Amino acid sequence: MEKIEHTTVRTNGINMHIASIGTGPVVLFLHGFPELWYSWRHQLLSLSSLGYRCIAPDLRGFGDTDAPPSPASYSALHIVGDLIGLLDHLGIDQVFLVGHDWGAVIAWWFCLFRPDRVKALVNMSVAFSPRNPKRKPVDGFRALFGDDYYICRFQEPGEIEKEFAGFDAASIMKKFLTGRSPKPPCLPKELGLRAWKTPETLPPWLLEEDVNYFASKFSKTGFVGGLNYYRALNLTWELTGPWTGLQIKVPVKFIVGDLDITYHIPGMKEYIHNGGFKRDVPFLQEVVVIEDGAHFINQEKPHEISQHVYDFIHKF
Repeated sequence: MEKIEHTTVRTNGINMHIASIGTGPVVLFLHGFPELWYSWRHQLLSLSSLGYRCIAPDLRGFGDTDAPPSPASYSALHIVGDLIGLLDHLGIDQVFLVGHDWGAVIAWWFCLFRPDRVKALVNMSVAFSPRNPKRKPVDGFRALFGDDYYICRFQEPGEIEKEFAGFDAASIMKKFLTGRSPKPPCLPKELGLRAWKTPETLPPWLLEEDVNYFASKFSKTGFVGGLNYYRALNLTWELTGPWTGLQIKVPVKFIVGDLDITYHIPGMKEYIHNGGFKRDVPFLQEVVVIEDGAHFINQEKPHEISQHVYDFIHKF
């Protein structure tokens, strides 16, 4: 880990922290919530040893990257703009993209906005979701899962932050990272985060030092930057009308755990396996469902994921 370099780059009006290691073709890793560049620690070491230059930023709002306070600064156009600015600053023309969770959502938008900058994409957990011109995304989640669904609970600025304030950052990280239930994550108002158990012992793939790294950063920044991604969901929907109906036109490999909450959204398995996904992502080459894999699959099964990424990108 000490070989990983840490630098700060000025891009798109913010200072962005990036972790990087290796030389060769560039792989850009995009993390999710509540995560950091550190979520990719295993893949950075693995793929850099195989001849790639691996770059993992703390995305806008996370870790050592600037976190503008307003949710209106977290649309997909802002986040992809940060990444294009980062590549321009580093003089990088094209990358292999690897995304997970929110990073996967951003990667899909990246491929819609700037396919010219992407050689191929390996995306995890969140399948492509074509823009529905008739319904805003948060309204869709509310209709499916009700007001207690976590994305709906995250909408009101300040409300969920108060609940988070009742727990230390390490406990919050443990609650998120160790969840293995494929059921929709709900936060009833009367229980809040107490509805999610804090594990007494950590799974073998997650060390106390890992939890402490995440916790040290979120203790400083709070969770507002990450929550703002959810609060900008409908704004992104409003701004991206021009891209309605556009297909993802880069080569794609998609990986999901069979216990991942995202895989159990009503209709998702049918969409992924029965032709809808391939219709919207015509260069989809592989779909991998990992047995006994939960949501934080890149950390839970690091060697398997690194191998899957390498097996796909080394063809290009």
